Amino acid sequence: MTKQGYSRRKFTTQLLGGVATMGIAPTTIFAQQNVSKSAAEIDWYDVKQIGVEGKGWKNTKRYFDRLSAKAEGIVREKVWNLSRHSAGMCMRFETNSPNIYVRYNLYLSRLSMSHMPATGVSGLDLYAKNAEGNDRWVAVVRPDNKQMNTPLAENLRSGKRQYTIYLPLYNGVDDFEVGVSSGQTFTPIAPRKEKPLLFYGTSIMHGACASRPGMAFPAILGRRLNRPTINLGFSGNGRMEAEVADLLAEVDPCAYVIDCLPNMDNKTVSERAVPLVKRIRQTHPETPLLLVEDRSYTNSQFFPQRMAHHLDSRKALRAAYATLKADGVKNLFYLNGEGLLGTDGEGATDGSHPNDLGMMRYADAYEPVLRAMLKYY
Repeated sequence: MTKQGYSRRKFTTQLLGGVATMGIAPTTIFAQQNVSKSAAEIDWYDVKQIGVEGKGWKNTKRYFDRLSAKAEGIVREKVWNLSRHSAGMCMRFETNSPNIYVRYNLYLSRLSMSHMPATGVSGLDLYAKNAEGNDRWVAVVRPDNKQMNTPLAENLRSGKRQYTIYLPLYNGVDDFEVGVSSGQTFTPIAPRKEKPLLFYGTSIMHGACASRPGMAFPAILGRRLNRPTINLGFSGNGRMEAEVADLLAEVDPCAYVIDCLPNMDNKTVSERAVPLVKRIRQTHPETPLLLVEDRSYTNSQFFPQRMAHHLDSRKALRAAYATLKADGVKNLFYLNGEGLLGTDGEGATDGSHPNDLGMMRYADAYEPVLRAMLKYY
């Protein structure tokens, strides 16, 4: 054990084209970069021993799961399977190393999707604090193998700084280690103890279709508001179900965000929105809670049935909000959906799922209301 209390394992690793030859073929991106081809000694640190932010429960079946182990068999199978993804999780450390390495094993063999690149689905995303104390993007892994062993950033500007690594959005992680050049400092930073923002929703919340994990809008908001976040987006399966509501109530966040309408219709919204909020209020009567309308499809002006769907589901959510307010539910907030993706039609990959521009617009729309909510906390 090191003096920080975390196990460190040294490996002398031969780099070929900048990629460690530990049974993993070199990746194209690093072969194209001007990276060291000499032997390099690397100190590796197990992320499971450091800890990650973004977990609502400690008793998970796999370390990087998003729901507690008991949720298996309680939530629907599709929700459980999606909860094995590591969306929203991140880890932090401080180092003066000019080189940062990662090796991790992915849960799923599927590295990308037809509308979302491997960098967002299965990549790791590196940010660093600059001289002003702001988090700025540094590098991303372009995964091409279920088992990745690769430099994440090389030849960094000299100096000690704090780094954050965001985990994959639409894949899970089984094992994850961070490496630095031997002899350089490495100080693990434990997950923050402040109460997190909890986001519950659909594929958009889950991260589709951000190009990198750090570009999912809950991650953007976490950086802007300097708050831990928990991402409980379940692609195609954010449906305000009672069993999920019970799980949400087990977490103690600084605020709840409920953004499920893209996976629901007016009937299910009318049936489930009020019970979901009241279940949470049984254990968290004062915690600020935000109800969010669905975004408009960016091409809905050309498809009348899509616009009709938006109008019907929003009407149902507004009615639920009015009912809850009339019943005396406190600290309840509401966000309109019409402008979440902007108004120029350019904020989505497929009309529905935000691209990076759309993710920024989501964050822009959310930020003022979240700041207002946190004043009540």
